[in-house]
Amino acid sequence: MTTCAGNGYRDAARSANLIGVKTLTSTDSALLPGLVLTGAVVAVAMAVSSQVPALSALTVAVALGVVVGNLPRLPADVRPGLAWVSRTPLRAGLVLLGLQLSLGQLLGMGWGVVLAVLITVVLTFAGTVWFGRLLGVPRGLSILVATGFSVCGASAVAAVEGVVDREEEDVATSVAMVTVFGTVAMVALPVAFAQTGVGGELAGRIAGAGVQEVAQVVAAASPLGASAVAVAVVVKLSRVVLLAPLVTVVSAVQRRAVTTRRPPLVPLFVVGFLAAVALRSSGELPDFLLDLAKPVTTVLLTAALFALGTTVRLEALMRTSPRAFALGTCSTLLVTALATTTMTLLS
Repeated sequence: MTTCAGNGYRDAARSANLIGVKTLTSTDSALLPGLVLTGAVVAVAMAVSSQVPALSALTVAVALGVVVGNLPRLPADVRPGLAWVSRTPLRAGLVLLGLQLSLGQLLGMGWGVVLAVLITVVLTFAGTVWFGRLLGVPRGLSILVATGFSVCGASAVAAVEGVVDREEEDVATSVAMVTVFGTVAMVALPVAFAQTGVGGELAGRIAGAGVQEVAQVVAAASPLGASAVAVAVVVKLSRVVLLAPLVTVVSAVQRRAVTTRRPPLVPLFVVGFLAAVALRSSGELPDFLLDLAKPVTTVLLTAALFALGTTVRLEALMRTSPRAFALGTCSTLLVTALATTTMTLLS
């Protein structure tokens, strides 16, 4: 009995390794200090987010990661665990993100709204990269900011950082831009809606198409009532669907641009993300599993962004922030203008 169980465990471990998931065994004790530190920070980030809903746990985690990573004497024994967290939980969280999306929800919005979302995302991404070139922002940082602003904030930044040539501090800079400008939009949009008389579903659609993080979208639409919030969240999730094709396109472009280590044409987590969307759309998953997947997804992505944040060096971050701030300003104006125009004309 013991032998069979042991063989089964070893077979499962070998299978997990074949698909790129590192299993934790007694030989992986070197990971434990980093995992313990990550767990503590995730708990803090979740607590802060629960008290300040406008701040997502992901944003808090990357900020704490920057602080921890710049301590004068960060213990060396935490680094192996942090490196592992920045890879495997990140990919698992991005796959589970697909369980929040249903094709039925998206098609139920109407083709006009779907087309408006597609135009807004594509033109925001392309325009932000173009602005980055004009401002002299490094290409990797421009792509990260473009992805975060056009799709889904910090989650999108985390998804694309592994397939683009970028500096370590670019991830934290991009998430910082998402936080700053998403907060500005969250406050400014309700005021603009009140001044211009835009209300109800149209305001919800504009907020869903033009604001970065889900929490920020909810805050921007809340003054207009529950129906506006519901519409805003569905439109926001429709942008998340475009994360998979966007990462695939960026990866394909990166493969042509480099001659050394090339990213996969279609990253495995993108395949998993699409499979999760299909599974959710099938209606076969019970509600309790879908409800459980949401907090698990948040925890995994929060942990990964903390680990990525620890790789940032503040000295290098400060050198790029003025240009990044200018890029964030241009991207915010662009996505807001596109969301307003396309939703007004097409929805």
